[in-house]
Amino acid sequence: MSYNSRDQIPEKYKWNLADIFESHEQWEKAFAQFESQLNVNQQFKGKLGDSGVLLECLKLNDSINVLAGKLYCYAYMSYCEDNQDANRQQRYQRIYGLLTKFEAASSFISPEISALPVEQLNSLIADSRFADYDVMLRRLRDGKAHILSADEEKLLANVGSFSNQFQEVFGRLDSGDLKFPTIKVDGKKVQLGHGVYSMLLQNPDQKVRRLAFINYYKPFIDQINTIAGLYEGSVKADCFYANAKKFDSAMSMAMFNEDVDRKVYDNLIKCTHDTFKPLHRYIALRKKVLGVQTLNMYDLYVSMFEDADMACEYEQAVEIVKKGLAPLGEDYLKVVERAFNERWIDVHETPTKRTGAYSMGVASVHPYMLLNYQKTTHDIFTIAHEMGHSMHTYYSDKTQPVAKADYKIFVAEVASTCNEILLLRHLLATTTDVKSQKYLLQYYLDMLRTTMYRQAMFAEFEAITHKLYEQGQPLTAQLMCDEYLKLNKMYYGKSVKHNKEIAYEWARIPHFYSAFYVYKYATGIISAVCIAEKILSEGQPALDKYKQFLSLGGSMDPVSELKVAGVDLTTSESFEIVAKSFKDTLDKLEKLCK
Repeated sequence: MSYNSRDQIPEKYKWNLADIFESHEQWEKAFAQFESQLNVNQQFKGKLGDSGVLLECLKLNDSINVLAGKLYCYAYMSYCEDNQDANRQQRYQRIYGLLTKFEAASSFISPEISALPVEQLNSLIADSRFADYDVMLRRLRDGKAHILSADEEKLLANVGSFSNQFQEVFGRLDSGDLKFPTIKVDGKKVQLGHGVYSMLLQNPDQKVRRLAFINYYKPFIDQINTIAGLYEGSVKADCFYANAKKFDSAMSMAMFNEDVDRKVYDNLIKCTHDTFKPLHRYIALRKKVLGVQTLNMYDLYVSMFEDADMACEYEQAVEIVKKGLAPLGEDYLKVVERAFNERWIDVHETPTKRTGAYSMGVASVHPYMLLNYQKTTHDIFTIAHEMGHSMHTYYSDKTQPVAKADYKIFVAEVASTCNEILLLRHLLATTTDVKSQKYLLQYYLDMLRTTMYRQAMFAEFEAITHKLYEQGQPLTAQLMCDEYLKLNKMYYGKSVKHNKEIAYEWARIPHFYSAFYVYKYATGIISAVCIAEKILSEGQPALDKYKQFLSLGGSMDPVSELKVAGVDLTTSESFEIVAKSFKDTLDKLEKLCK
């Protein structure tokens, strides 16, 4: 349901920001307190070699960061309620600016700690007084080999002022300067754009999908040499920094920065290749069910079946989600109940509310969730997804000290996706409607196809382009199109026509300008599927491991954290579990389609 204004929404559907600050006036007092502490860390500058001074500095920094986080979250979430309100905008801008100043004033801390001798850092790591900071100290110690002289670091920082322009310029091109044509759909003119294109690929008319596909790619093809130059520049920058920082490759630098074993990336590519067979079967099933003479790349996103949307009110959706999450145990569900009952969630849409959905943790308070609930199956899954983020944050904040509560991006999507899979399995087990079963089975297969296989293909493309450049190969538009088309044919198989436009798909992916990022989408869903399968098949032992994982925050490297949950991404076991899950789901769908 949509409302014209926030005043019309019943209180129970609005999050309660008073749990952070009871009023705007209280926020102002806390803001003044934070402002007075902006330069408080300066008293420690040049003295961090003394362990007592260092400990005092780190603990004070933690307490200030908790206050700053509360100020920021309150201002941001208030702004999300109504992004046209000048007072909310101003409050958000004020705290954002002050946070920037505080970070600048405290920026000496990490470099000064890094400059300490390895022996002293090892001593601090072993010192029980520094138990809250052992992960940070270990990372700074291990990074010493990649820290340059002060003058060199300053030079690199200055280079950063223009080396990041490749991403910025692509963003301007992609969101403004590329001119997409207008096409006719059902006799009406439709202006193509990123969002409209995604919607048209789901149109039941293949002619509409074809028209959208060809015309969407046209501006990218027209500007392909410019885009190739931008991407090559971005790759060059990645490799320049890796070389300057004494890494053997750009990938090694990216994996070090994420604290992830390089084996994980290589293993993802290898194991994905080993599991192509069920994916190719699914593509062949798509062709059969859609009844098309030729299956094209633009036919991979349209539903094979009539929509079976579970249109229901929010309260009913909540009950569905709770039943879906029941395998996670009574203590987990008690916190979920609190989230629903104690107004941690902002539910309904208004014209000036931020779109989409997110979860935001507030240290020393609790997580919050923003929704814009509509009566669709997708929105029911969104509730489960965002609740997964919130519960991961809740358990980590409850268990870990401030310095180790935040978990890495590498594991950030595991709990949310695990919830989606458990919900899906619940729905499949309880629905008797064949149409709904087909829809849900397809939903799961497409989730794996787009988030595991497709993102793994993107990751392999990034690995190829960086390796080619590091070997001295110029990254021309033709070379990159050729390499991408080879990958597309390998991943999607022979049942689909590899339309010539698909060779240019790499040119429209913004994530490629944040090198070696997309692989985390693939490892995230692989981990989530494994955990969900283990919980459903093994019960309490697997659940206990998962709860332990949720409570780890950032207290270990992310690959080791997943091992606690029973997922080892350095071996083939996890990938085999996912491949079996994909195959078993496909078997069921093929049986229903006979």
